Amino acid sequence: MKTPIYDFVRQYADSAAIRMHMPGHKGRGENSPYDITEIPGADSLYLADGIILESEKNAGRLFGADTFYSTEGSSLSIRAAMLLVCELAIKNGAAPKVLAARNVHKSFITAAALLDFEIEWIESSSNSYFSSGVTAAAVEEALSEAMHKPTAVYITSPDYLGFAVDVRGIAAVCKKHGVLLVVDNAHGAYLKFLERSQHPIDLGADIVCDSAHKTLPTLTGGAYLHISKNADKDLAQNARTALATFGSTSPSYLILASLDRTNEVLAYGYREKLKATLAKINKLKDSLTALGYLLYENEPMKIAISAKEYGYTGDKIAEHLEKSNIICEFFDRDYVVLMPSVSTTEKELDTLYSALKALPKKRAIKEEAPAPVSPLRVMTPREAMMSAGEKIAAKRSLGRVLRTVTVGCPPAVPIVVSGEIITKEAIAAFEYYGIEEIDVVKR
Repeated sequence: MKTPIYDFVRQYADSAAIRMHMPGHKGRGENSPYDITEIPGADSLYLADGIILESEKNAGRLFGADTFYSTEGSSLSIRAAMLLVCELAIKNGAAPKVLAARNVHKSFITAAALLDFEIEWIESSSNSYFSSGVTAAAVEEALSEAMHKPTAVYITSPDYLGFAVDVRGIAAVCKKHGVLLVVDNAHGAYLKFLERSQHPIDLGADIVCDSAHKTLPTLTGGAYLHISKNADKDLAQNARTALATFGSTSPSYLILASLDRTNEVLAYGYREKLKATLAKINKLKDSLTALGYLLYENEPMKIAISAKEYGYTGDKIAEHLEKSNIICEFFDRDYVVLMPSVSTTEKELDTLYSALKALPKKRAIKEEAPAPVSPLRVMTPREAMMSAGEKIAAKRSLGRVLRTVTVGCPPAVPIVVSGEIITKEAIAAFEYYGIEEIDVVKR
């Protein structure tokens, strides 16, 4: 498979051209000579008709979709996806409305504030803020009872703890009711390359946001916006404009070249390497289970340890691993999330096992994480975020209205959404997750 973007920037770097253009470092010193701007021949991301378009078409053939690049992660792809949803609703003479699982990334909330679409939350039985537990039956019930049919259903799968929901079943329900299915698949780009694809596009989703950098060998910020070949044709036709609406006019060519090179990696031998890596990860998971560790996830690549069942909080297990120079993706009091990939060596997996084996099992900790809450909404996210605000101590926020979502990344999943009233249960959750200060609507 050709790598037109990478080849161009490499050849330009070797040309010794006098760079009378941005960026200011001119490719000298510690800065990469591959870091260029939209010079002649380099194409333009949001008006692509040359090497970028060729590379995106290569990616689309690999994923079986109309695929567009993002150099600003899935956050940009999510905002663009929601603009496409709103545009389709307006074209059909309807007010934009989205039925969503609550474990959304905060970029979904900022998209709601920018685009002012209505959100209705899907009921779920999940006991974690980070997982939705949403089922096809719950989506069916919500769509059947909806007085105003939504334009789209929005889910996150796999989630931050590695739990994947029944995308195929949910897609079938959405098709039955004539609504789009949008999937935040930021953690699952590699699912396309399993022996039997579990990628949401292949399971019936209409729009899918993938972070290439999370599980594929791509620089941070590299992501995709996929549009199903079976979806309304306006979605793909308008995708580039939707990305340009929120994206920087100076996209990184380092990231574009990395996405381009990833096509080559995926095209030649990646499936076999992934199969071999997952066999090793499955063996490791079996060995950890035999030691007494409880693993939370059902996603093949991720390892999410339910820490308290082993007698520790997640931060203590992460601290123990760091002594062996093993750095976790994420941890809190309940979980430790580890994200190996095809680039992880067998020796590194062995080191991980040895470090976890060296930690003696103790009596399970009975403390439970706070259950997710569904506070009363009194303002839309847009109304809340466009209001005057003030920072106050979270413990003194009872009855106040949240203005902006104040959660870090990872996992960037909100406890309370902008425009909702803060309850005592929410305050308990803020305390549990170490959130001391929040931004509320000023009285």
